[in-house]
Amino acid sequence: MLGKDRPHPLQLSAGASRPGKVDTSYSWLAMYFFLNLTLTIYNKAILSTFHFGFPWTLTGIHTLCSGVGAYIMGQMGYFTPTQLGEQENMIMLSFSFLYTLNIAISNVSLNEVSVAFHQVVRAMTPVFTIAISVAFLSKKYSAMTYLSLVPLLLGVYMATVGDYSYTAMGFFLTILGTVLAATKTVVTNRIQVGRLQLHPLDLLLRMSPLAFVQTVIFSWMKGELDEVVSFCRTEMSYKLVLALMVNGVIAFFLNYVSFTANKKTSALTMTVAANVKQVLSIVVAVTVFNTKIGFLNGLGIIMTLLGGACYSYVDLREKAQRMRPPTPALPQPSPSEPTLSEKDGEELLNVKILNQ
Repeated sequence: MLGKDRPHPLQLSAGASRPGKVDTSYSWLAMYFFLNLTLTIYNKAILSTFHFGFPWTLTGIHTLCSGVGAYIMGQMGYFTPTQLGEQENMIMLSFSFLYTLNIAISNVSLNEVSVAFHQVVRAMTPVFTIAISVAFLSKKYSAMTYLSLVPLLLGVYMATVGDYSYTAMGFFLTILGTVLAATKTVVTNRIQVGRLQLHPLDLLLRMSPLAFVQTVIFSWMKGELDEVVSFCRTEMSYKLVLALMVNGVIAFFLNYVSFTANKKTSALTMTVAANVKQVLSIVVAVTVFNTKIGFLNGLGIIMTLLGGACYSYVDLREKAQRMRPPTPALPQPSPSEPTLSEKDGEELLNVKILNQ
């Protein structure tokens, strides 16, 4: 297929030359929220309706569908895969392992700690993201950025207040999982905006098959694979197959939107968005599944949303300041040309000399 016959790359705007359209970082973040909440509700529906309680298998379906979807998009010409060398391919392998290990540690730690404790510690991901960016990427953040994170973190703590039981190993694994989540977000951003400059779909195409294989291995190691085989022999139906396929399609679009939003914003913005999404999930649980929350939880939800809005305002204002052209300095008189006061002084001196 010739380049001119290929469809245009996925764009949300009518044209790149006209600013102010919907192809903005905040539009992609809005889609990220919508798809993430949709997938959360859909996963809950599958679990409750079909009793499909196999998280590793569900993750494998997500990675498999993401890889297939990215491959189809590549064949349709929406992006051109980048030619990578051996070193870059090793980076992709390491990134896929980081992606899978992050999920594995998170799932294992949930067996050792309470859900409330797990959510509160994961809410510290922006702090670890800042630490990693400052230590390894020499990034700098303003004091207002740090201050805007305070109500956000406090709000997540209040929204998830509850039973904070944990073991020593669970505490360690939860902290490790949070560090891995922050690292994954930072690495995702660097792969797309750094030296590699990978298209989000290109990154998804390379990462998903590797993550799928690793997920199947983890599922086999935990014994879940045998349980899935037994479940398919007795409980599998066409409705469940269709539901899992739709679930995988949603996961593909969510991964694509998530990578694109990460590329258009920053690693810190994505971790803040993940915290806000976590609280919005509680709101959805209250409205859709009739989950009851206390007064402190509700106050925490409001504080988190306000904290997210505060961070967005600070981030938007600082970006506008960076993009603003510098104010031109006032023209200075040339050193070779005497100023007005210097000329007046010379004339007065000449007058004095003549009078003498």
